[in-house]
Amino acid sequence: MLTIESLRGYGANVDEGLSRCMGNETLYLKLVNTVCDDKSFDILAEAIDNKDYKTAFERAHALKGAVGNLSLSPLYEEVSELTDALRNQEDGDYSQMLQKVLKDKERLSALKTG
Repeated sequence: MLTIESLRGYGANVDEGLSRCMGNETLYLKLVNTVCDDKSFDILAEAIDNKDYKTAFERAHALKGAVGNLSLSPLYEEVSELTDALRNQEDGDYSQMLQKVLKDKERLSALKTG
């Protein structure tokens, strides 16, 4: 079950995230759950596979904002790196960065059931 303590163990800056939610733990946890279920990760992966770097950048940038606002630091770092790499929308191999993002997203999602 996703809890404040499990998010701390994950490496999230929970105090900062909670402050953005005016201390409302229920709201904060609900918003973190939406990140876990966000289809933008699938769209991002598909865009990279299809070499649609414009869409990939847009999805990565949106995810960066969402996870940054919730202070999900480990995932934010991975998404930020991918966003910066995609910024110029140039052809390249983004697969390792994408795998790091998806692995960290899965680590976060595992907190919901573990």
